[in-house]
Amino acid sequence: MAASIWDTNVELTIECSDHFVVIKSAREAVACLKTKWPNKKGVSFVLAKKLCLEAANGTLPNAEARAAFEAAALEAGILKRV
Repeated sequence: MAASIWDTNVELTIECSDHFVVIKSAREAVACLKTKWPNKKGVSFVLAKKLCLEAANGTLPNAEARAAFEAAALEAGILKRV
């Protein structure tokens, strides 16, 4: 299973509410979790980091990693509402 672009992007409001970051793949999600994530690092953060690393390595379906990443963003209060 190859790591690839997600079917649907995840948009985050990290710096301020006027700007957002678009995450398109498990690799981008891992980078975001490591470098841009706010101090709100709960259980969902830990699971998202694990699953996104697995998806980036091609051992887990992208849909599972994306769902975990989105749940972590929601828990951290940074998921952009459409």
